[in-house]
Amino acid sequence: MLDRVDRMLVAVRDRAAAADTFSAVLGAVKVGVDTLALYAASRTTMRAGDSEFDLLEPAGDGPVAELLESRGEGIFGGGFSTPDLDDLTRSLEGNGIKFSREAGSLYIEPDQTHGMRTAIRQSEQRDPAGLISFVYEVTNVVDDHKAAADFYTRIFGLDPSRFSPIDSDMWGYVGTLTLFNPPERLDRIEITQTTDSTRSMGRFYERRGQSVYMCFVETPDASAIKDRLDASDGRYQQLANDPAAGLYIHPSALHGILMGVSATNVAWRWSGHPELAPASADGSS
Repeated sequence: MLDRVDRMLVAVRDRAAAADTFSAVLGAVKVGVDTLALYAASRTTMRAGDSEFDLLEPAGDGPVAELLESRGEGIFGGGFSTPDLDDLTRSLEGNGIKFSREAGSLYIEPDQTHGMRTAIRQSEQRDPAGLISFVYEVTNVVDDHKAAADFYTRIFGLDPSRFSPIDSDMWGYVGTLTLFNPPERLDRIEITQTTDSTRSMGRFYERRGQSVYMCFVETPDASAIKDRLDASDGRYQQLANDPAAGLYIHPSALHGILMGVSATNVAWRWSGHPELAPASADGSS
């Protein structure tokens, strides 16, 4: 029932400053300003590719203010879209999942999932903007990746035959990519279970438990984002051994978000369909 990673929710202290950063780094454009009463937040929505980032600034006491007080700026939740919101609503109700509604979206709190605050809305076509194509991954670090995969399969009506197992000695985890509709697109929840508490993800999990760790985006030009980070002294790390393949943007450069950036189709290398990936990130053989 899920078809896209629709958005990321981000807790920030100053929406205007965060909007400037997202514009400077990703070429994102402002497409909305409103409030989200459920979280006692003022919201600025920035579009990058055909995905959006909800920049949430506290408008009073509430979950956004609490996260900023306890952890600082960063990912507040992940958002997905579905072609049939009514059908997905019935699935949530049938599985006993509590949720709230506001402004056409469903909101699920992390105590109802495996630590992933979730927003879900009806699928829509958007005019893309900026330097990325879309957000395709929300990474949910969990206690038990198999249990989490079974849970999301059930409540979101996913097809496990499309999933891809993952593991990494370098980053210290095992898990599952719950691909929604391969090989059309890469969209998925990446479910990870840490295996090494000394690695960055393991340290994150030790501090915060089950939660959203990072997101991944795709771009036709990773070097353009790298150049923008260089211009602002933003921290990043190159992805793999191919300079054109992409990079990881450090949280200090993007208001607390750890963001992976991969060049077009490169992520298929580790997403179950390596035959769809170019031999090199610039598309050459």
